[in-house]
Amino acid sequence: MNIKKKTTIKDIANVLNISPAAVSKALHNDPRISEKTKKAVKQVAKNLNYQPNHLASALRKGKSHLVGVIVPRTNSNFFSSVIQNIEEVLNKEGYNIIITQSNESYQKECNNIDTLLFTQVDGIIASMANETIDLSYYEKIKSKGIPLILFDRGENDLNVDYIGIDDYKSSHVIVEHLVNQGCKRIAHIGGYRHTRIFNNRIKGYIDALKKHDLPLDSELLIECSLTTDDGRDKMLQLLRLKNKPDAVYVASDYAALGALQVLKENNIRVPQDIALVGFGNEPFTAMLSPSITSINQHSTEIGKQAAKTFLNYTKKKTVKQALNKIILDAELIVRESSTSKEQ
Repeated sequence: MNIKKKTTIKDIANVLNISPAAVSKALHNDPRISEKTKKAVKQVAKNLNYQPNHLASALRKGKSHLVGVIVPRTNSNFFSSVIQNIEEVLNKEGYNIIITQSNESYQKECNNIDTLLFTQVDGIIASMANETIDLSYYEKIKSKGIPLILFDRGENDLNVDYIGIDDYKSSHVIVEHLVNQGCKRIAHIGGYRHTRIFNNRIKGYIDALKKHDLPLDSELLIECSLTTDDGRDKMLQLLRLKNKPDAVYVASDYAALGALQVLKENNIRVPQDIALVGFGNEPFTAMLSPSITSINQHSTEIGKQAAKTFLNYTKKKTVKQALNKIILDAELIVRESSTSKEQ
């Protein structure tokens, strides 16, 4: 297969017998170039299907008007909503976004960062992969003087801007709710502790149990990747216990979905036998039977604030401004899966 050579400014110049510099100026509407020449250049460019090299232009100008966005996955309503709101705010200011996803892989996340840096993005807005422990690639972004804003998942050690919800308080809100429903043996299917948000949710869960004088049983606290399959596996693990939980708090709606499937398959009534709470307020949580109680992560506000935080750098012309830490309050959306067990 023959690969068609891309048209260059030099090709246009050869057709018109003028200099490449004159072509470049004509394409950029330089007032020193006559209207007749501009018209001719643009017509030949159209005929030859010329596409500007934005990367080369970015290198010349030192500004690409591109912002990289890294998310663990795009098939989540939370992340897709954050992306939508980042784009909406940035588009109004003349910026476009490049979306990459890590699929929870550290190596893929590193590759994404390299690609975005090569593309000369003006900033990066990211939510870390579950596998990420080594922060050197994020330090690499900082070392190049590129604004880095983290949302939802981010590490305090990086000392960068962050927007998210109060994960520690969220666990308190959930445990408090379950206690008020009469639950006394509450399990937690959480994420891995090396990720700050999941560590905070685990800490909040433990402290909330202590606050209500409830036992902290190590077999009721399970860490995993929080996929739907993980939710199924870990729920089965809990059901094999001699002393089963009467409530399960899951740190992801997808894992909560898997847990609910297992409970229904085993004819366990929800919430009468075991109450269930998820995290993320994915749209499907309201459509299931029973519908799943969940935490609203304020994706709209997180996306807008992340974009605005980046724009603050463009106005101040420096990455040495005061760091922006925005922590939004937890909001529990109560549904059928956790309402009074006295039904």
